[in-house]
Amino acid sequence: MATPVMRCQTALKPFPDLQAEPAAALRVALFSGNYNYVVDGPARALNRLVAHIERRGGKALVFAPAARRPAFKHAGEMVAVPSVALPGRRREYRLALGLPKAARARLDAFRPTIVHVAAPDLLGLGALDYTRAKNIPVVASFHTRFDTYPRYYGLKALEPQVTRYLRYFYARCARVYAPSDSMAAELRRDGIGADIRLWARGVDQALFNPGRRDMGWRRAQGFGDDDVVVAFVGRLVLEKGIDAFAGAVNAAQTANPSIRALIIGDGPARAHFERALPGAVFTGHLDGEGLARGYASADIFLNPSVTETFGNV
Repeated sequence: MATPVMRCQTALKPFPDLQAEPAAALRVALFSGNYNYVVDGPARALNRLVAHIERRGGKALVFAPAARRPAFKHAGEMVAVPSVALPGRRREYRLALGLPKAARARLDAFRPTIVHVAAPDLLGLGALDYTRAKNIPVVASFHTRFDTYPRYYGLKALEPQVTRYLRYFYARCARVYAPSDSMAAELRRDGIGADIRLWARGVDQALFNPGRRDMGWRRAQGFGDDDVVVAFVGRLVLEKGIDAFAGAVNAAQTANPSIRALIIGDGPARAHFERALPGAVFTGHLDGEGLARGYASADIFLNPSVTETFGNV
């Protein structure tokens, strides 16, 4: 499999020098499995990327599944592609069914100078085939270790097959952008991607800082001033490691009863999480200043997920 993949890449025209080219010459076609229908870390990062491209004078066109009621107002122009809801308990997410003829025509008219794929799904495969046929450079951003998902749904035996698929998918990209040095090292270790670069994230220090700590808010949630508050922040789904978090907090409480759990976020596994941590405080979804206050008012932040590539929560 490796030989034809390498032929595919050598056929591409040289990767453009994006620093040397005028910003107005940049035309990015972005393909994502979620862009505006669920608020999650990848969607936030991609929306910020599109807004940044447009502020610099470039053009961006996004191809992604759509929902009847978007979760937020997205940046830039989006072309909806056919999709179906995932089966079972994760129906809030949608699976794109590929790149249909109408979307290809819109892509032709846009004339991208570079293609960016953000998910290794059927839509992403369609984008890779398009770039090969049109001789357009393609890059990928790596947001999630999808090969770890099966273990949370009783399908751990499938993990090696999913990892092999990820190797195949990302080998077809000229560059793969990881959000941290540690994740880049992990991808190199597992043979996922050939040319792995760093696309770093940042923190808005004007919003997220210790000055947001609010003891009055803590007390209103039922915490004592001497309690040790351990925070979980994110979507409440199994693959975020909620069972590991609950197990760690319950074990710690046997040694120190002042340890309390603060759960910020919502999702389909909330009832499961509540049963696992009956004494925890669940705030539901918080954003902006409310989220910053929640972070600052906790004493410990624990992110137990192995699926995260950055933990952009």
